[in-house]
Amino acid sequence: MIPRIQKRGQRTLGLLYYLYGPGKYEEHTNPHLVASWDNNAPDPGRDETATLKQLQQLLDQPVENIDASERPKKHVWHLSVRNAAEDRTLTDEEWGDIARRMVAAAGIDDPKQGAGCRWAAVRHADDHIHIVATLVREDGYKPDLDHDAAHVQAQARALEAELGLRRLNKGDGTAAQRPTSAERHKAQRQGRERTAREELRETVRRAVAGATSEEEFFDRLAASGLLIRKRVAPSGDLLGYKVALPDDRNKDDEPVFYPGARLAPDLSLPRIRERWTTDAAPDPDPAATEPSSRPVREGPAAARRRAASAAWTAVLVVEHGDEAVAAAYIAATGEVLDALAKTSAAHTRRELRDAAFAFERASRSHVRAERGHDRALRQAARDLVHGGPALGRGEDGASTAMAIDMLLFLITAAVHWHAKKGHAQQAAAARQAAEHLRAAYQAAAAQPLGALYQRGRHLGRPLLQRQTAMLREALPELAVRIFAEPGWYALAATLADAEAAGHDPAALLADAAGRRELDTAESVSDVLVWRLRRTAELPADTGDMVSGGPAARPSARRTGQQAPRQSRPGRGGPQL
Repeated sequence: MIPRIQKRGQRTLGLLYYLYGPGKYEEHTNPHLVASWDNNAPDPGRDETATLKQLQQLLDQPVENIDASERPKKHVWHLSVRNAAEDRTLTDEEWGDIARRMVAAAGIDDPKQGAGCRWAAVRHADDHIHIVATLVREDGYKPDLDHDAAHVQAQARALEAELGLRRLNKGDGTAAQRPTSAERHKAQRQGRERTAREELRETVRRAVAGATSEEEFFDRLAASGLLIRKRVAPSGDLLGYKVALPDDRNKDDEPVFYPGARLAPDLSLPRIRERWTTDAAPDPDPAATEPSSRPVREGPAAARRRAASAAWTAVLVVEHGDEAVAAAYIAATGEVLDALAKTSAAHTRRELRDAAFAFERASRSHVRAERGHDRALRQAARDLVHGGPALGRGEDGASTAMAIDMLLFLITAAVHWHAKKGHAQQAAAARQAAEHLRAAYQAAAAQPLGALYQRGRHLGRPLLQRQTAMLREALPELAVRIFAEPGWYALAATLADAEAAGHDPAALLADAAGRRELDTAESVSDVLVWRLRRTAELPADTGDMVSGGPAARPSARRTGQQAPRQSRPGRGGPQL
């Protein structure tokens, strides 16, 4: 049940005309009263002799009875109460009881306290009602409406339980403002999948992902095609900004601008600046940001490998770190998801975009993030953006699967963190993001794991038997489960690659399995494949491998030299 207090108005009659009218899209059916301050109030929907003007005059009478100078400038209070699509259809009597409890909770009219405001509840659809009230009590005093929104929300949670309706999670005031009904209808008219507010929020989040300065942030906004207006103080200092879609216009054909703070609490300019002004803060894990001794490889695949490593390190921080630092890591995770969605191939882009869109709600809570500690994740987001769009095949596609696999563990850690703190909405949003990530992973991993599977099936029998014995010895508690998974052959091929590259496969296995529990993994072998390939710096794309092992020499990190890049016929480029 969603109660929503609309903006206060000045014309009671105008609102009544809308509530009793056909609606903007002929969606209103059988409008009528289900409850009011007076059981004998006229109902223009059911009584042919009653008029809207009569109902308006009765509602406004307490307002007209006081001196004009004391009347509220906006005296019309409007609350809509809507049920979920899957809820049962309530009777008029049930909706009438809901209306009475809502106005009492808000402070509009409580029979126990005597004089109240006049109000009427109109039903013109199966799933919702509208309550209109005038904000002068019968005794001439103004009602106390402090925290009316919080009070009607609390009443809604109680009614859901009593009436057997869908139970919504309690909010904490950190969510982004929802699109209004007018914005939703406008999006439908324009054929938009999302409202202008939602599109702008997504675009601004992508622009800020990994950005390091105001100049870069605004350049990205401009490059995305948004209209930008900056608010500048007389001193020349930048105070804020607002953005608009070029084709989203009002009745006067002017662009509809939204300030950053109206898109989301963390998209105001001061909150965005926090990401840039705390870079000097110490990191709880210096290794997370320490430059690697290996040469930095450019391109989307390398960026995805670094994102996978940063996500893996972040899991431990979220699970065991200080809450303010963990909150910063969770917020930065949203930036990585935004950047990954922005640069992904077509077959994974939709699910990654939906994952980032869902996780946006999980990136904020009342635990204030201590920015600066999240530099590694923010750098990973920056690398993804500057690495450019990834292909859906080869090393790009396989490293995408690797990054998504590691991000799944990080998102799962965020779910547990929020759940332990009672952040119900955030935990639910993170779970939803994880579902989209799983779908994206299946699309990204199908080709590289399929190729590994085929290579594993064709390994020599003696080698396969040796690896089987090694797995039983290294991971006795997981061996039976792994052997039963289709991914075992992909893992066998990866162990062969690691051994050919000069690694100790048993040590790699023990290290990969010991870093975090695997009981909750959907496929243990898949998880181990990506952990091993990341740790051993094996190419994620199995096309870089020959049947007996890696085509490349041992890695530069072990030999102290840069391994030469090799090309294979038909691949048209250097191999990593």
